[in-house]
Amino acid sequence: MKTWLTGLFMALMWISVTCQTQAQVRKSNPFQKVRPLPVMLHPLPLHSVKPLGWLEREVRKNLNGFTGQLEQLAPDLLVEDQLYGKQRLSKQTPIKNLGALGEAGDWQVQYLWWNSETQSNWLDGWLRSAILLDDTTSLSKVEYLVARLLESQDEDGYLGIYDRALRYQFDNENGELWAKTTLLRALLGWYDYQKSPKLLLAIEQAVANVMIAYPMGRSQPFKSTNPNASGLTHGLAFTDVLDQLHAITGKEVYLDYALFLYEDFSRQTLNEDAQWSKLMNIKLPLHGHGVHTYEHLRSVAAAYYASGNPLLGQALNLFLKKIEKTLAPSGGPISDEFIKGRQGHPDIGYEFCALHELMAGWISLLAKTGKPQYADRAEHLLFNAVLGNTHPTESSICYLKQDNAWVLQGGNNGDTTDHHQTRYRYSPLHREAAVCCVPNAGRIFPYYIQNMWMKSTNGFTASLLGPSELQAMFEGAKVVIRQEADFPFDNRLRFSISSSSPKTFELRIRKPDWAKTFHSSIPCTEHNGYLVFRRLWGSATDFTLTFSSELKAKSTGQQERYFQSGPWVLCHALEAMPVVTRTWEKSNLRELAYYPVKKVKYGYNGGRLLEENKQLHHFKAPLVHPETGKTDVVLLQPMARTILRQVSFPLRSSQ
Repeated sequence: MKTWLTGLFMALMWISVTCQTQAQVRKSNPFQKVRPLPVMLHPLPLHSVKPLGWLEREVRKNLNGFTGQLEQLAPDLLVEDQLYGKQRLSKQTPIKNLGALGEAGDWQVQYLWWNSETQSNWLDGWLRSAILLDDTTSLSKVEYLVARLLESQDEDGYLGIYDRALRYQFDNENGELWAKTTLLRALLGWYDYQKSPKLLLAIEQAVANVMIAYPMGRSQPFKSTNPNASGLTHGLAFTDVLDQLHAITGKEVYLDYALFLYEDFSRQTLNEDAQWSKLMNIKLPLHGHGVHTYEHLRSVAAAYYASGNPLLGQALNLFLKKIEKTLAPSGGPISDEFIKGRQGHPDIGYEFCALHELMAGWISLLAKTGKPQYADRAEHLLFNAVLGNTHPTESSICYLKQDNAWVLQGGNNGDTTDHHQTRYRYSPLHREAAVCCVPNAGRIFPYYIQNMWMKSTNGFTASLLGPSELQAMFEGAKVVIRQEADFPFDNRLRFSISSSSPKTFELRIRKPDWAKTFHSSIPCTEHNGYLVFRRLWGSATDFTLTFSSELKAKSTGQQERYFQSGPWVLCHALEAMPVVTRTWEKSNLRELAYYPVKKVKYGYNGGRLLEENKQLHHFKAPLVHPETGKTDVVLLQPMARTILRQVSFPLRSSQ
């Protein structure tokens, strides 16, 4: 008995010491793997969700516009430059005009990764749009292009943009991982549609080639003699590829490699916000290139979920708090081009690329955590910043735009300091800056649409709202769910659910954070921000769900007020005069600058807004005229699909 008790005591002591040791390791090493965390929601295959209504029209406008015509707008970038194939970059590669160029020097050969981003992000948006719309002509072209890209893969699995003398031989600027990231994300989208084992094998071989060249724990893929290495640090987004491969294959090595990449990224001397030690310093605001900072949110989340280390969880939470400070009322984050420690403001620009990257970050966190707050942020960003940046009728975007847009002639609200600046205007190309935002504009709606519906443990979750149709399998039955009505333009949603054979499952619909009340025509329960419908589903069941909202006056933090009604941030739309600044032969696309017919910067004296049109979210607002000091009654409307506008109103007293 004594021996047994002694053994038990020794075992408990060993367990205690071991736990203390593990705790000390975790405390001292944030990159120590503890236990991977489970993902709560699972995106469905791309072709499972189809857009309806305004979402379908938006994707079609882009596919028929800048996404479908980008090859014709910039053939030298998208057709003639075969840098993934026979024109891989070498030490003899001449400098190319890719838009904005840096200083002259040998390093520019490495900097020529830029066009890989243009090509692959364009391909990613193009193929996803074609799949969503079942556009057979585009699908046939994509199939040919994918086959040509796979032909460029070397026997050792290498799939990239550098010849043998350059690849993996960098100590400075390069696009090795970034070029692979953008291409493999596109190929994973095509695999999601085709489910070709051959394609998946090619993708896994390409990733294995990276893991051999940069072995875990024995290499430094992010080491650089220059702390400002744009393409190099873009490459941290390779965690996107690893995350998706793990979801497809279940192989934990991909998560381990994502953790390794983030660890090495954090240990190097780089001017990047997302490094672990910087995130842990709550007093240190975000300073870096906006697109990098916001895309790295997904990498930090991937590393945390790969490790389960609470120190990475703390860093992720602090990162979210820092990002929150950069947001304008529309949800657009400072990115014009650098954050520079500033707080979000309606007069500061945001890059369209950053809108996509941050939205993708919110969606990634939604899937990982299951928390509806991240879906609310993704929707808010899309409905306001994205729709407020996208031209309402033509296929074009602003490279940079701000909430308060008084004039769009090239510089920030009329700034002519840099006469070469063209980012603040509408274009289907933006060649003078860089052909990066337009390809991302082709990606943003497909990424949103694919994640509107997700698979949950006991059924399906409508995580992002909007007109769509889901076709998926549940326990051998084909389930079809249609979400009709043009939400958010209509807050009365209509659902139709059918199953090929009777099945009991849960349908969860996210209740938006702005919804004051809701009404459902069939019973449901409310749990953790979701409305839960659990029943036996068979032949078509139809029901309606209505959300009500209230007008809210909010502060920008700079003694200004803005207004939100339901999902919409409101604005005073200014009458705008267009000026065509460029056209393209054999194309219906054009570049446009806009000037206000009359510029009036109104103030707000605290008066009550009156509802003008409830369905359209139109209000009459008593605003103070800056010159007369008198109160004018001004129409406020959603900032979505407006060109010139005033979103925030300084506090002023009226005469």
